[in-house]
Amino acid sequence: QVQLVESGGGLVQAGGSLRLSCAASGDTISISTMRWYRQAPGKERELVAEITRSGSTGYVDSVKGRFTISRDNAKNTLSLQMNSLKPEDTAVYYCNARRHSQNGWYQGSNWGQGTQVTVSS
Repeated sequence: QVQLVESGGGLVQAGGSLRLSCAASGDTISISTMRWYRQAPGKERELVAEITRSGSTGYVDSVKGRFTISRDNAKNTLSLQMNSLKPEDTAVYYCNARRHSQNGWYQGSNWGQGTQVTVSS
């Protein structure tokens, strides 16, 4: 299993920036793709960005050009730099780590507890 702890959320005005961090511990060698999800009140949890162990990234259209996902495999950390924030970015943001065995078998995923991001207009 992997334990994930997010930090960096808060209240920011529209147009501002925040940087979220996620620290992983436990069976970190098994971590493959890491993801940021978010969930706004009354809405489904949404995949925001993902990054593979080799550094390939993907983003949901609504954040492309504004958010940047990165990871440090040596330090077992994941980050999300969020710029030009909009009120519609308001949500609880969750870190997710997918785990695979050395021979490629999917072993499951782990979630952090979430961090609140609130963007005021």
